[in-house]
Amino acid sequence: MTHENEPLQPVRKELDLSEMIRVNQAGEYGATRIYAGQRAVMGDHVPEARAIAGMAEQEEVHRAFFDKLMAECGVRPTALQPFWNVAGFGLGAVTALIGPKAAMACTVAVETEIDRHYAEQLEELGDSDPELSAAIAKFRDEELEHKDRALAEGAEQAFGYPVMSAVIRMGCRAAIALSKRI
Repeated sequence: MTHENEPLQPVRKELDLSEMIRVNQAGEYGATRIYAGQRAVMGDHVPEARAIAGMAEQEEVHRAFFDKLMAECGVRPTALQPFWNVAGFGLGAVTALIGPKAAMACTVAVETEIDRHYAEQLEELGDSDPELSAAIAKFRDEELEHKDRALAEGAEQAFGYPVMSAVIRMGCRAAIALSKRI
């Protein structure tokens, strides 16, 4: 209990590296599944396919980093991974079926939330784990490159872009929250 003249101290959440590693691995896994769904539908038949293939390769590197970190630190994966497998692939396939610009709109929405998520993590980490901070900062930069590339490819021209973006972003926020704990 504080006295009247004592300033209130900010409540700082205790750093939970296991939670951070688990949610990041889940997110990168989900991203690989989204791109797999898009690539399954679009193949190499559209100009955007090359951009999607390049982004997918980077997501595989990100996922592999967190897979390795999970093993090294003894962090369990999210129990929702089978769901993210299907949901990610389905989201990718559906957006690709709508069209290449919708696939790019999906990337913009996802990367917008990942940018926010990684920025929060970097702030939370501070200088407590320089190696993890450096990896997250690098991955964040690459995610922002994906977002910029998708915008350049016409993401905002997708049919129903504002609604599609809002729904996908809401889904990302829910996936992040659930994967931290479950």
